Amino acid sequence: MSSSRTGPTSTTGSLTSSASSSGSDEASRPQEVTSTSPGLNVVTCGALAGHIRDIAARRGWPVTVRALPARLHNHPGQIPVEVRKSVDGLPAAAGSPTVVAYADCGTYGQLDQACRQIGATRLAGLHCYDLFAGPDTVRELFHMEPGTYLLTDYLVRTFDRTVVASLGLDRYPELWPDYFGHYTRVAWLAQEPTPELEAEAARIAARFGLPLTTIRTGLSRLEAALTALIEGEA
Repeated sequence: MSSSRTGPTSTTGSLTSSASSSGSDEASRPQEVTSTSPGLNVVTCGALAGHIRDIAARRGWPVTVRALPARLHNHPGQIPVEVRKSVDGLPAAAGSPTVVAYADCGTYGQLDQACRQIGATRLAGLHCYDLFAGPDTVRELFHMEPGTYLLTDYLVRTFDRTVVASLGLDRYPELWPDYFGHYTRVAWLAQEPTPELEAEAARIAARFGLPLTTIRTGLSRLEAALTALIEGEA
C-alpha cells in the first residue's frame, strides 16, 4: 500500500481465504464467504476480508462477505467500478442491505459517490491504516518521519507477491530505488504479531536497508468501525 499521508495508491495483492492464514494468492476472482442465513452483504478489500470474516463469525453476524482483489489499490480509480460490479453481481435477496468495507483508499471521494449510487455506506477513514492504528497515530507517524513505509500483517505475509512481483521487481530489481529510494523507515502496524511475522517484517525492513518500527495495533479499531457500520444497517 502507499505510505503517503492520503494513501492515494497501494501495493497489495488479492486475498487468501483469511488474513490470518498463509496469504496465498487467490488470482483475480472475488471470494465469497457466506453465512448460513440471509443477512447483510459486505463488499470488502481482500486485505481486510479475513479479519472481517473472523469478526463476523465471532459476533454471529449473518453476513455474506465478498472480497475484491487487494491489488486494486495499485489502481485506486478501479475500486469504485469494481465495488459497483460486485454489488450488481450479488444474489438478489429481498431486504438484504450492502455495506462497503473499504476506507476511501485513494479514490478521493469516488468511492463515496459509488456508495451513494448503490445505496451503501462504507467504513470511515482515508485508508486501512486508519482502521488499524487510528488516524491520529498514522498522522503522527508521517509527521515525525514523512518517509515512512507502512506495513500491515497482510503486507508482511504477502510482500514478495503483492509488492515485489506486482511491481515487477522480481524481474527488474534495479528499479527498487525508483520505487522505494525515498523512504527513510519501515513501520509495521501489527494486528496479530507472531514470531514468524516479526522475522518477515525484519527481513522486509532489511531489504529496504531501513530500521523497523513495530506498533501493535490489534483489531479493536477495525472491529469497532465494522460494528458501527453493520449494526447501523441491521
